[in-house]
Amino acid sequence: MSRKTRQRGAWTNWAGDERCTPRQILQPRSVDEVADATKRAAAMGRTVRVVGAGHSFNDQVCTDGLLLNLDRISGLQHVDAKAGLVTVGAGTRLADLNLQLAQHGLALPNLGDIDRQSIAGAMSTGTHGTGRKLGNLATQIESLDLVLADGTTLTCTDNEPEVLQAARVSLGALGVITSYTLRVVPAFALRAEARSMPLAETLGSLDELVDGNDHFEFFLFPHSDAALVKLNNRTDDAVRPPRDLVQGIAEFVENGVFDAACRAGRRFPSQIPRLNRAITRLMTPSEYVDQSYRIFASRRSVRFTEMEWAVPRAACSEVLREILRTIDRDRLDVGFPIEVRFVAPDELSHLSPAYGRETAYLAVHMYQGMPWKPYFRAVQDVARAYGGRPHWGKRHLMEADALAARYPAWQRFQAVRSRLDPQGTFTNSHLRRVLGPVEGTGTSASAGGHVQANDDAQRGW
Repeated sequence: MSRKTRQRGAWTNWAGDERCTPRQILQPRSVDEVADATKRAAAMGRTVRVVGAGHSFNDQVCTDGLLLNLDRISGLQHVDAKAGLVTVGAGTRLADLNLQLAQHGLALPNLGDIDRQSIAGAMSTGTHGTGRKLGNLATQIESLDLVLADGTTLTCTDNEPEVLQAARVSLGALGVITSYTLRVVPAFALRAEARSMPLAETLGSLDELVDGNDHFEFFLFPHSDAALVKLNNRTDDAVRPPRDLVQGIAEFVENGVFDAACRAGRRFPSQIPRLNRAITRLMTPSEYVDQSYRIFASRRSVRFTEMEWAVPRAACSEVLREILRTIDRDRLDVGFPIEVRFVAPDELSHLSPAYGRETAYLAVHMYQGMPWKPYFRAVQDVARAYGGRPHWGKRHLMEADALAARYPAWQRFQAVRSRLDPQGTFTNSHLRRVLGPVEGTGTSASAGGHVQANDDAQRGW
């Protein structure tokens, strides 16, 4: 079989704070190789997990069984520009997909603010961009191909909507996704505007800002009274990207200067409020026009860990105010801004954090090497009080029993999971915590359940 194999190789995520040592790491070149490897691992009672770029901040891909990397199953496989549909390998990085679509005059209608992830990793965890009329990225899925534990393949379409709606956001719990057919749109340009606004004004005019722009997001810095707002709107104007020098300076300020401030804050935590206020004073207005994918995604070189909560849009301002009050009350050292984005209701995915309601996503971060547990625990307490649901690719403390009550289609997902993976081949310690055991198995029958990972639940954070 023509594939790369490593025995007992170590895997580490992008942030560098989750790791495991699988029994085997494979890079299959074809669906047949995926099916063969999965079938053999299942027959030996080993866990099978799939990894892309490692941009999840929790341990959901960790295993001591088989870890599949699908980087070699990537690229555009079929393009139907007239129908607005493309088929793409699951291991394709979003950044590469954007370039490939652009060559055909096409684009994804929305993107997150990072494009380093694999398409499967982004879709399966409910990754999102911002735009009140646009859902999570998984809402763009028309169909997908899935390899099951016995090596058989299943094409999930609207002919069996329950399976497709479970598979769009599945956390890799149903099988190995090998390709997607996605709905795309003609390539388009965006006018990007960024400027500083007083935080009180931003929160006071939130509905106007969200409803009045195609894509709106903002960043607020704890310990300061300023917010950085970003307004991206479709335009027919000619592309007018920032000059290379200007872009280079902007990236240096956003990444180089910010990283230096974070390092200083890590060494001298008492100076974080002063550093945050200094950073907000460096924010200067900008405006330019460019292709959508160049505007949606930002280059991130500063390493961090992250937690993100989906709360009802109507509660956004109050949740933020409560988080800021908590930071001040508990004297938490928070140097990273809180990122706030908005998406449409989503009932196309059983486990979508935006299921059934207009949603505001609130993302909190902590710089590498800094204690994040007290801050993240405090934010979780606030978000849960307002009906928050955690982003599946980020850190959180919730377990299956508590999560089930927050998802109207929870049992529908579990029914599909029991049907497609009855032996729990694709279940690891993380999924047993957040999804529970596969119904009918008690604890997962897989022998690959124990991993060398940063299991926060077991450590009691």
